[in-house]
Amino acid sequence: MTLMPRPLPHADPDARPQFTLAGEAVHEFYAGTGIRSMAMTGGVLALMHLAKRGPKLWVRHAALDREHGAPYAAGLAEFGVDPAQVILVRTPDVTGALQAGLEGARCHGLGAVMIELWGEAKAYDLTASRRLVLAAKASGIGVFITRMAATPHASAAETRWLIHPAPSRALAARAPGHPLFDLTLLRTRHGREGLRYLVEWDRDVRDLVIHSVVTIADSLIDDRTGIDGTAPLSRAVAALPVNRPGMPGIEPAAQRHS
Repeated sequence: MTLMPRPLPHADPDARPQFTLAGEAVHEFYAGTGIRSMAMTGGVLALMHLAKRGPKLWVRHAALDREHGAPYAAGLAEFGVDPAQVILVRTPDVTGALQAGLEGARCHGLGAVMIELWGEAKAYDLTASRRLVLAAKASGIGVFITRMAATPHASAAETRWLIHPAPSRALAARAPGHPLFDLTLLRTRHGREGLRYLVEWDRDVRDLVIHSVVTIADSLIDDRTGIDGTAPLSRAVAALPVNRPGMPGIEPAAQRHS
């Protein structure tokens, strides 16, 4: 199974579960353009941090630097990601990014791999995604594919997500809050689509925790995405408590890779 929220390690009975994704699998993330795609990068960096221990490979299609600017080590540190644990590779085209990501996915010594692609990236097809899936299963590491300004299409990925930023919650004295992400599960090999998660990245303790889970009716793509012309969400039912036993898409407590 894929989703592995677990209770945070302290005595508070109201502690919210951690949001992680299973290793040994490929996970896709889609966003629109501009600030939404930059937020997606931040959210996936947080997920990579929670993957198994080891350096993280970040493969970046060079077109993204032209669109959004280059990664900045001091910014990563402020976000809560140790830049010394990130191996950044830039490639001039999608084919190069996929090849570099595939080599990384075969490396048992890495903790996780992120491959950032810009545009439709036709080279990322069903065959390419299957290669990545096989490599991830063999090495035991998670592979995260981010798609910016792209339309979802068939792939062998374990899960597919829509991700965009959400308003943060102010801290004491109205200080800026922690980054908040809105994730919708668009597709999963386990048939549990239609869950929407509001998750917060606590950069101080470096944890990604769930604030709420909402089941989505009918359409799975929000009209705010700017990805395609799919109809907006028709309605949502009431939020479910995150610790509710047997909640669809949520698994029992699972141990994080070490």
